[in-house]
Amino acid sequence: MALYEYEHSETSTAPAAAIWPLWADTDRWPEWDAGVRSVVLGGPFAAGTSGTMTMDGMPPIPFTLTEVTEGRSFTDETRLPDAHLRFEHVLTDVDGGTRITYRVTIDGPEGFGEQVTSDTPDAMRALARLAEASLRV
Repeated sequence: MALYEYEHSETSTAPAAAIWPLWADTDRWPEWDAGVRSVVLGGPFAAGTSGTMTMDGMPPIPFTLTEVTEGRSFTDETRLPDAHLRFEHVLTDVDGGTRITYRVTIDGPEGFGEQVTSDTPDAMRALARLAEASLRV
């Protein structure tokens, strides 16, 4: 097993209030994360709620929301037979918009972390663009 840590931030001109609903409504995740086919959440977007995420070419992956701070951040964790994945998502107000930060910690096979996070910057940029577009409607 290898410990992998990753952090990436993108800045959006959209306020956190425009980004948060795109996180909290898991049905919309495929709109901004091209690798996600569907997300099924077994309850409210709140700490302790579990669900499954289906990615391209993979069976559904279970996850649990372990922390949710309404409008600001959430953390989800996945336990697989050979890996433990922790994803922290944070919105921070900055001049002219919001900084979107993802922090990922994976304890798993060598090279697994890089596979998991390879498309993270693209997904974060798409999230920012979608939030910005929602302001122009």
